[in-house]
Amino acid sequence: MKIGFDAKRFFHNKTGLGNYSRDLIRILSTHYPKNTYFLYNPKHSFSYISHSYNTKEIVPSGFWKKIKSLWRSIGIGLRLKKDNIKIFHGLSGEIPFFIPKHIKKIVTIHDLIFLRYPKLYNSLDRYIYYLKFKYAAQKADKIVAISQQTKKDIITYLKIPEDKIIVIYQGCADVFKKEYSDSEKQRVKEKFGLKNNFILNVGTIEERKNALQIVKAIENIDTTLVLIGRKTEYFEKIKKYCTEKKYIDDKIIHLENVSFEELAIIYQLATIFIYPSIFEGFGIPIIEALYSKTPVITTNSGVFPEAGGPNSIYVNPNNTNEITRQIILLLQNENLRKEIIEKGYQYAQQFSDSKIADEIQNLYKNLITIS
Repeated sequence: MKIGFDAKRFFHNKTGLGNYSRDLIRILSTHYPKNTYFLYNPKHSFSYISHSYNTKEIVPSGFWKKIKSLWRSIGIGLRLKKDNIKIFHGLSGEIPFFIPKHIKKIVTIHDLIFLRYPKLYNSLDRYIYYLKFKYAAQKADKIVAISQQTKKDIITYLKIPEDKIIVIYQGCADVFKKEYSDSEKQRVKEKFGLKNNFILNVGTIEERKNALQIVKAIENIDTTLVLIGRKTEYFEKIKKYCTEKKYIDDKIIHLENVSFEELAIIYQLATIFIYPSIFEGFGIPIIEALYSKTPVITTNSGVFPEAGGPNSIYVNPNNTNEITRQIILLLQNENLRKEIIEKGYQYAQQFSDSKIADEIQNLYKNLITIS
């Protein structure tokens, strides 16, 4: 079976949507090697190129090289028939125009945060996102939602029938499932100046992720917060608060230029992973922490209990005192940490590569069968 993918973010996005795309192609090409996977990339890149024999990168040629952005929205659809594609899968909420009717169309929608929290986006971006997502949801034969929460939002905000949506969770990269040696951990620890006891938060440092609440929560706790993620203007609020409180330099540490393997090791070195985000489509860092055998504190509503399972610790993300109490509880109770780690790791197995690959492949096969 020949399957096409919108691979812009596979090649050009280093974070969430890019990670999802790369991980999905990796597990499909590994578990179902008889398929051929066509990766439609608007601009050739030497980053993240798959070396699997059953994947092919397709880039614009001729006339389309001059208008790459239009190639993604129009040219790909016109190209699919030539490549004998049976299924086209948009991996980030979009599908191109002019896909031939005989080709089955799938779109993955990660979240609709721009509709749920419109104040976080400017009006033009919201309008463009809405048109793209609405078109994709209406034209797709099936929609993959990455969580039950996202499925509910698709029904509510895009008015899509429930039976058109299937929930297939995303997993995390193999690098987070590997156990690293003491020497590897020590090397990373020394490189980034990490202490024996620290709390970890991973993700873009923006208002929705709510990292300032963690900073406030550890004010009177003898620990360090390590923040790993791209800075936004919100980071300046955190810096201002730290200055006002006269935090010593190593109370809050922000790390940049961390490789994927180094990030996985830092997860394993952390005493606690904390993620008091206001809203997510899924929250992949939670899964990374569960696989890394690091206890999780996260938000008590939305998708977070779905991602963290019954044995993570849940808090009101706006209640600083509650966050403080739960951090202290975990720091002081080693037996509780061990219990949460063991049960959380077991829960994470539902996000395994083989399970996700099987669910996606079955979706593809079912669509071809009913055509």
